[in-house]
Amino acid sequence: MKKNYALLMRGLAHWRSMEEFRRERARCKRYLYGRQWEDTIEVDGVRVREIDHIRNHGYEPLKNNLIRRMVRNILGVYRDRWGMPSVGELGIRHLPDAEMRCAVLADRIIAEDMEEMYTRTLEEFLISGMAVHRKHIDPACDIHTDYVQPDYFIIDTEMRDFRGRDATILGEIHDIDFERLCAAFAKDATMRKRLSSIYHGGETHADVAATLRQFGVGEEGIDFLRPRNVAHCRVIELWHRSAADGRWSYTYLSPDGDVLMEGESPYPRGVHPYIFKAYPYIDGEIHSFVADIIDQQRYVNRLITLYDWIMRASAKGVLLFPDGALPEGVDLDEICDEWSRFNGVILYRPKPGMPMPQQVSSNSTNVGITELLNIQLTMMEDISGVNGAIQGKLDSTGTSGALYDRQTRQALTGLLDILRSYQSFVISAMRWELEMHPAAPPR
Repeated sequence: MKKNYALLMRGLAHWRSMEEFRRERARCKRYLYGRQWEDTIEVDGVRVREIDHIRNHGYEPLKNNLIRRMVRNILGVYRDRWGMPSVGELGIRHLPDAEMRCAVLADRIIAEDMEEMYTRTLEEFLISGMAVHRKHIDPACDIHTDYVQPDYFIIDTEMRDFRGRDATILGEIHDIDFERLCAAFAKDATMRKRLSSIYHGGETHADVAATLRQFGVGEEGIDFLRPRNVAHCRVIELWHRSAADGRWSYTYLSPDGDVLMEGESPYPRGVHPYIFKAYPYIDGEIHSFVADIIDQQRYVNRLITLYDWIMRASAKGVLLFPDGALPEGVDLDEICDEWSRFNGVILYRPKPGMPMPQQVSSNSTNVGITELLNIQLTMMEDISGVNGAIQGKLDSTGTSGALYDRQTRQALTGLLDILRSYQSFVISAMRWELEMHPAAPPR
């Protein structure tokens, strides 16, 4: 079995270039699903999580997850107003039997529940700024779609065309058990034995220390070459484009650079099977929707936590009982118990010049927290584009349906860019299916 270290290291270089993207995606995912106090801060030269730092001081960090609500609203808008693109939008009128192909595609969308697939992929698109699908054709000539987690996707970080047309290498990392590995790559007993030698029978991860030392790759390369689950085997799939004719070829590699399988693209015109969209992908950078509103979410959390601290520190029913007013033979605990009891009676003999017992309560100090919260909520809507109309809020009960519909359409202006960008991903995915698969009778 031959090796291809050069291609393996090329894939590793592009994967490492996306390290910042993966960290940002993980952070955005934490904020979306409520883990919003887990950023690491430095206190007196020590790195500590915010949630631990606050709890170490005896307080409980609070949060009001506004990001999740905004993402749900956008997903609702997509399901309500964005359906399957028309034949004109797909731009496939030049294909034979274009209408029939669209009918077959519509049937496949229902059969594979592609509406759910596209909606969940939009959620990923809002979190990370990247959507990736992989197409494959089974022996019965049916086309299927697989979701690809962006953390495992290898993208050409040297490309600058936001449509991805100048990409020269793409790929995906697969972590599978040994039996599935053999089913995919072992054509005979000899190959199975060879795979067992490479992957130690699938019982532990491959020993990649020699490879790491040989190419000077430090510990940061381990995540690329080792599976996260030690019972799995890692396979690196790389698609690379020929500079001569622009056709794509594929290579499956082990973490040690062994070529498990290679060949030319089986698809018409030699295309690759990936449909991907990065947003906005300017100078190779990706900035997601969720990332844009994290700062406002953090400030809202800090304000409500501060409000809670102030309320805890304020006086609430504190009893001021003069020492000289305590009756003889009566314990102070008895006074406290009687004071808090409904219809309680405290018998004591007042002394001249001695003040009466009194209870003290005070309102929280007004430092403008409510106003600051309102400002942050307004800024969050302005930055995200998810304002009151999209959230289903009417200005008044007398708003007509036509006026409300017009307000909602106008409110969508702030979201049109990201939704249209995602729709171009959906159109590209559908065009791939229509162009790769000949028309067939509906199911």
